[in-house]
Amino acid sequence: QVQLVESGGGLVQAGGSLRLSCAASGRTFSSYAMGWFRQAPGKEREFVAAISWSGGSTSYADSVKGRFTISRDNAKNTVYLQMNRLTPEDTAVYYCAADRWGGPGPNPDEYDYWGQGTQVTVSS
Repeated sequence: QVQLVESGGGLVQAGGSLRLSCAASGRTFSSYAMGWFRQAPGKEREFVAAISWSGGSTSYADSVKGRFTISRDNAKNTVYLQMNRLTPEDTAVYYCAADRWGGPGPNPDEYDYWGQGTQVTVSS
């Protein structure tokens, strides 16, 4: 069992930056691929970024490529999402998720554990 807690969300102006953190409980964090997803009001949850258990492989949605960076620190049981050049279209609740068996992939159905989410609001 893994419990995930996101933090770092907030209100930021367009063009600004935020860094989200996802702290995981459990001794097996380092064996899980991790992903970030987001859900805006009235929209379906969408993939943002993912990282392999070692950190050696990452993937990004086209909408965030070049602006967002996913990373992890297995010693701290934490995965991060650095978000730069934010736009109002990035406004959403951001969730981190853990995949026991594979990844890093964009399919939310492949993830086994989810956090509660953190709100990111970008003002124009």
